[in-house]
Amino acid sequence: MTIAEVSKKYDLTQDTLRYYERIGLIPEVNRNKSGIRDYTEEDCRWVEFIKCMRSAGLPIEVLIEYVTLFKQGDGTIKARKELLIEQRKRLVEKMDDMKKTIERLDYKIERYEKTRCEKEKELKRK
Repeated sequence: MTIAEVSKKYDLTQDTLRYYERIGLIPEVNRNKSGIRDYTEEDCRWVEFIKCMRSAGLPIEVLIEYVTLFKQGDGTIKARKELLIEQRKRLVEKMDDMKKTIERLDYKIERYEKTRCEKEKELKRK
């Protein structure tokens, strides 16, 4: 696949794909005879993985560390797993914080609705 096709498929800019390649988040993509990037299925799996992790809020630095460990082979499986567990823990904490924020917003919205309803009742009495 060309960079344009991968960009469209994963809804990432071509600049983002080049950046991910440059910093080592995705493997160096092979090029055809004309020098155009030619993404393989494996390259696309890396793009999909990185996009998913970034969408979840994982920092670039953590992903670079993960990919670096991955490239070192099976001897780093435990370290990679621990890294993912730590990131999962942080995401759960963020979700808990977001849940509290949503609950607070719901409360505020409910108060506005209640106030509005009370004011409308007063208007009907007049």
